[in-house]
Amino acid sequence: MYKIVKKQDLAPNITRFSVEAPEVARSRKPGQFVVIRAEETSERVPLTIVDSDPEKGTIDLIIQKAGFSTTRLVSFEVGDGFLDVLGPLGRPTDMEKYGTVVCVGGGVGTAVLYPIVKGLKEAGNEVITINGARNKELLILEEELGAVSDELIITTDDGSYGVKGFGSTVLQGLIDDKKNIDLVVAIGPTMMMKAVAEVTRPYKIHTIASLNAIMIDGTGMCGGCRVTVGDEVKFACVDGPEFDAHLVDFDEQIAKHHYYDKEQKCQMDLMIDKAEEERA
Repeated sequence: MYKIVKKQDLAPNITRFSVEAPEVARSRKPGQFVVIRAEETSERVPLTIVDSDPEKGTIDLIIQKAGFSTTRLVSFEVGDGFLDVLGPLGRPTDMEKYGTVVCVGGGVGTAVLYPIVKGLKEAGNEVITINGARNKELLILEEELGAVSDELIITTDDGSYGVKGFGSTVLQGLIDDKKNIDLVVAIGPTMMMKAVAEVTRPYKIHTIASLNAIMIDGTGMCGGCRVTVGDEVKFACVDGPEFDAHLVDFDEQIAKHHYYDKEQKCQMDLMIDKAEEERA
């Protein structure tokens, strides 16, 4: 069992956990993830390693309650333990000194972005971070990102905090202002990453997207996380999760996100029915 030592609610339906996983804490690198199982019969859920403390032997995970499995995971409390924490998995982010890097995060994708921003800053880059959410209430990791960025720009869809609009629009503004940008990293909703890729494409700015593809085993055996990159089929769990955003078939990814909507609804309905029975 992997014991939970800290639990913190960051925003509605978004929870941060610190979990004892000494081997993962010692070996993980920015961009990598783990696959966790709550219990013996639970679904395998991939989660980015937000941060780690090798001395304490802990890793930090951020979970958004969105479906049956994540609802179960966020119900765990300090002192409880997850059955499995498998990792670190995936290819680490290439931490080089590129020059000026713009990192664009959206929603809970900010959890994936933070360790990458931190690593790029430590590698000597000038890092401009654009952190976006639908509204102020859903914004996460503002303080942490500000501490590791040369400049932090906050955006909200509704204008309740920071700049009203989308990260891709702010990025276009930086380009229009003749800001010399050597690399763009986009992590968040698939439509957002697609929009960022379309902004940078005409200027041939190298752009990386981290794909939250459907994963099952996390080792490339099941093929569930297939992604089309250029004219090749890749597996997000072993070849990624980061790919050249100008080559990714984002429309394919958008469609795949809805493959299991029916099954997900059935599981949620069963969970609600069970809860009502227990209350009766």
